[in-house]
Amino acid sequence: MQRVLVVGSINVDRILQIPQLPLPGETIKMTGLTSAAGGKGANQAVAAARSGAQTTFIGNVGADADGKMMRQTLQDNQIEIGAVGVTSSTVTGQAYVLLQASGQNSIIINSGANDLLTAATVTAQAAIIEKQHFIVAELETPVAATIAAFRIAHQARIPTILNPAPARANLPAKLLASTDLIVPNETESASLTGIQITDQASMQASATFFHQLGIPAVVITLGAAGCYYSYADQQGIIPGLTVPVVDTTAAGDTFIGALAAKLTPDFSNLVAALQYATQASALTVQQMGALPSIPQQAAILAALADNQK
Repeated sequence: MQRVLVVGSINVDRILQIPQLPLPGETIKMTGLTSAAGGKGANQAVAAARSGAQTTFIGNVGADADGKMMRQTLQDNQIEIGAVGVTSSTVTGQAYVLLQASGQNSIIINSGANDLLTAATVTAQAAIIEKQHFIVAELETPVAATIAAFRIAHQARIPTILNPAPARANLPAKLLASTDLIVPNETESASLTGIQITDQASMQASATFFHQLGIPAVVITLGAAGCYYSYADQQGIIPGLTVPVVDTTAAGDTFIGALAAKLTPDFSNLVAALQYATQASALTVQQMGALPSIPQQAAILAALADNQK
């Protein structure tokens, strides 16, 4: 069984359903308000677990009702949470999702306990990190913690996957140098490279930028258009799937987790794993919420089989 460890964030999402984003100074009325388990790290871990990976999590929650709920939710998804710390000094992370009628969302984060994840906490889990097939991280927790995880992974020759989200520029060179696969979306890629994604030539130029930093594999997600990949002598576009969009929350995280669950450590099945991840993401956007929308492996495989008929 594939073993995946996620270093990342744990949030509770408050989903505000609105017709459209308000203009400056405008007051609008919500059409609905719901709460759901979320956080980029938690989403990615659940996606990996639901796609059949033996999944472990390193992160933090508050000593509050939200933290208790999130720990239970991870356990309910067969995720090992022995390295999920509990702190009484701040709250569990919160995300306020402004969900428009179009299905597009904007998100405001209160990091809370996520900001307390340290390099020392991660280093203490070195023995667990060294037993994995992949280490996955994003940028909703302190970069120092991710650097520590990736350093341990590289010393043990375990491949690493970095989702550089939320977007930021000027990531530490030592983080990028210990990244084996980087998976930004178009905005995140532009923030790091300075190259706007407009066509396949700009995708290739962006991939070259990342390769020159020492990152062997690059996947740029393109929303409904699919994703672009570049690895060794392979490059191309995996087309997106046309589906009715209800909520795009966690679509990218589902892609990352599903990819980590199916990709072989030598990347020899990259195209097939990307096709699987694309299908998983397409199922996610057809449901409301973050964790609740992440599909199980059986549903993904059934949808792939239907598409191939």
